[in-house]
Amino acid sequence: MPDLASRLSLSSCWNSHRHEDGYAMLAEIRSLGFERAELSHGVRLELAPGIIRAVEEGVIAISSVHNFCPLPGTVRHAAPNLFQPSGRKKNERALWLLHSQRTLDFATRVGARDVVMHSGSASFLFRDPAAILEADPPALPAAREKALARLRAGASNAMKRVLAGYDELLPSVVNHGLVLGVENREGVLELPLDDGFDAFFAHFAEDAPIGYWHDTGHARIKHLKGFLDHETHLASRLDRLVGFHLHDVDEQGRDHRPPGTGSVDFDMIARHVRRHHTLVFEPHPSLTTEEILRSREYLLEKLGG
Repeated sequence: MPDLASRLSLSSCWNSHRHEDGYAMLAEIRSLGFERAELSHGVRLELAPGIIRAVEEGVIAISSVHNFCPLPGTVRHAAPNLFQPSGRKKNERALWLLHSQRTLDFATRVGARDVVMHSGSASFLFRDPAAILEADPPALPAAREKALARLRAGASNAMKRVLAGYDELLPSVVNHGLVLGVENREGVLELPLDDGFDAFFAHFAEDAPIGYWHDTGHARIKHLKGFLDHETHLASRLDRLVGFHLHDVDEQGRDHRPPGTGSVDFDMIARHVRRHHTLVFEPHPSLTTEEILRSREYLLEKLGG
């Protein structure tokens, strides 16, 4: 098993928008000391040839790929929710499956092990519970509980479609020898709901190549809003944990900030990191090169103890 310095990846979400050549994009990441990279959901199709050449030449290894990657040819910006497995229309679900399968093909081509997945969202034609759940200042407890009950009820049918989508995708995952990491999300309508992960994973066989992907910033945002306890949520999913997106949350509630500059407890995170977990620093594109370097050193210090 590689040591932490060689395990830690940098997500291409930081620099994909600045490059026209995938080789140069990955070479920049390697120049900052990262031996691995995650290919994020902002990788445009024209970056793919350079990415493949960089991997083949041994410039860098690819730890993980974030669905959808590369983006459909006409899409020019990050769009992980472009098609959703929860969609009410059959055509949208078919496009989610098609482009997810293309991501699996690309992940195999570049030697990744993990594919990070978003899983859609619940939708409401009337009385959207998000208006109450995200109210500032917070709504009264009774109103929040009523909105949560409506959210859980509305998510039920959407989750049936999500599970059906993953059931259809999993044979391809097995054939490719990959692992899906289902990410916790920051949006209150996004699926699985935070208290629905156990039921979600219970749907699949224990040896199915599908697990949990923990995003530290998303969980911290939900913690601050009172939807979950960060450590409890993480610790209860260790048996399914595949990997991490590592980033911080600042005083304004913005995530993808440099680790160590906000309110995420990285000492707590470190207690739950295991040697088989994939570790990806996922910074905002606005971070400077100096902030990336300081963040790398901070994560190596905190997670390497």
